[in-house]
Amino acid sequence: MANYLADNDDLLFYLERGIDWAPITAIVEQDYQSPGGYASRDEAVSAYTDILQMVGTFAAEEVAPHAAAIDRKGVKMQDGEAVLPPEMDAIFAEIKKLDLHALSLPRELGGVNCPMLVHFMVTELLARADVSVMAHYNFHSGIALSLLMYSVQEGTTRFDRSTRSIAATRFSAEIAEILRGDAFGSMDITEPDAGSDMGALKSKGEQDEHGNWFVSGQKIFITSGHGKYHIVIARTEPATPGKLGLDGLSLFLVPAYEDLPDGTRKRHATLDRVEEKLGHEGSATAAITFDRSPAQLIGGRGDGFKLMLLLMNNARLGVGFESIGLCEAAWRLARAYAAERRSMGKTIDRHEMIADYLDEMRTDIQGLRALAMHGSVHEELAQRLKMQAMLTTEDGTLERARLLKQSRRHSHKTRKVTPLLKYLAAEKAVEMARRCVQIHGGCGYITEYGAEKLLRDAMVMPIYEGTSQIQSLMAMKDAMSNIMRNPQKFLTRIAQSRWRSLSALDPLERRVARLTAVSLSAQQHLIQRTATDKLRSLGKHNIREWSREFFQNWEPKRDFAYAMLHAERLTRLLADVAICEILLEQARQFPERRELLERYLDRAEPRCNFLHDEITTRGDRLLASLASGPADDTAARA
Repeated sequence: MANYLADNDDLLFYLERGIDWAPITAIVEQDYQSPGGYASRDEAVSAYTDILQMVGTFAAEEVAPHAAAIDRKGVKMQDGEAVLPPEMDAIFAEIKKLDLHALSLPRELGGVNCPMLVHFMVTELLARADVSVMAHYNFHSGIALSLLMYSVQEGTTRFDRSTRSIAATRFSAEIAEILRGDAFGSMDITEPDAGSDMGALKSKGEQDEHGNWFVSGQKIFITSGHGKYHIVIARTEPATPGKLGLDGLSLFLVPAYEDLPDGTRKRHATLDRVEEKLGHEGSATAAITFDRSPAQLIGGRGDGFKLMLLLMNNARLGVGFESIGLCEAAWRLARAYAAERRSMGKTIDRHEMIADYLDEMRTDIQGLRALAMHGSVHEELAQRLKMQAMLTTEDGTLERARLLKQSRRHSHKTRKVTPLLKYLAAEKAVEMARRCVQIHGGCGYITEYGAEKLLRDAMVMPIYEGTSQIQSLMAMKDAMSNIMRNPQKFLTRIAQSRWRSLSALDPLERRVARLTAVSLSAQQHLIQRTATDKLRSLGKHNIREWSREFFQNWEPKRDFAYAMLHAERLTRLLADVAICEILLEQARQFPERRELLERYLDRAEPRCNFLHDEITTRGDRLLASLASGPADDTAARA
């Protein structure tokens, strides 16, 4: 019997040894005093393993065999509603029986009380089988968990300290409906004239004289947008000049419909259409219009952007695991075909170039998984510690301050790697799916073999939940901001990495340190170039204004042009270095991981050196042309 967990040694490494489960299980199980919970770390991890083994078999035996049919039939519109392929409906009927929608919710709300990390592993297993199934699944339990987290954050969840359990929560009815598998939801951000620029959103949230909220506006490209519960961001206040329009946004829970006792459905929002797409054919991507749809305000007025970031951070980690699942499928499909296809007297996996392709795919997948596990562990602890602080301690106490400080420490670590993971995993999904098609040759272009489906499905990964370019700008901004906040610490890191590159006893540690030094050198060049360009611009101002202009009046679009040009290159460099540093820590604890680190370094070193050269030598010509205004098309044609 096929099992997508049992056949994956790298994934099993994390489940069995690579993750320090003790702090996670302790906080999830309320120090093993949670009612009806597990009594120890080992008991909890054994239960997680059983669940993941079950999902591994389910993905391989019940999902993957139907992926082609789901892709072929797609989602249709009928009488104003989205209709999924029958195979999709059958899979979700089984998911409902398996209680997988309740995976990461607390027991007292009807959940299974697994860590989010287990949910992310399920994401990878299902994505390897079919990304349409995985995407739709995520908008069941993911929305329920988000509603709980929002309720905790706004103070509308009550915790009973005597029983160490949640006594009441604001969205309990909606959460229960989702956990039963009777409803699901979506995250509604994008509009026809506002994608990545959230400050341009035009949907409105309005309150009547009785205090009731209503939302109006159209949202597009909404994954699982045919669902009942929509978490919608809309404008409630006028935008403040100079703040990108983000401060006037608020977050709402909007039920798109209600099912009446007579079996009919009353709609509060109109499903305009289901998009015809390149891939993800089994996942409904919808446009939906709200016209004074009844809504519930989440949090406070103007908190929308901040609250949406919390949801999107988890979503971006989820896309990382989704992309890894697709990469795993592409690598295994390519490897299996290459092991059977003979050419010039041997199977093509014995040809040097194909062998190199397959080795690089395997190595990159393992590196990406290391980054994903690292980020999700810290995200788990950050969110759990914050929830524990809000539920179990009083405001203003030392204990709450201690827990929140720990939460921020973990949050900083996950913030550092999340854009790197989302960027690199999404880009690698496209690259590996494309390579899978190439290894199949002409057969890869034929639908029968499944390689072209992987490429079609992969193409959206660098687009949704924040494009690759947005992730790059985030990573660049964070790196530059950290340097500017503490330049002395940055210079110390440069010195330390150079010293370790020469003095470390372990040759692999020396190689990682050299790679770190390359990354820091690129960042140093970007910050020096930015400062130099800013100094040059001071000539336009009176000398008495120089101090204010240099230390206060920074305009990102103008002053960081060189850094923005190279943001994507820097992101690739930062991601490779982060992976190598994580793998080095693993190698210190588990000697068998040294081989993986060495393989990854063999690939990363030339990549990073090349990226460093591009960052430090290219860009002046293009920036000069942009500064001079639009090109003269007539001159260009001449």
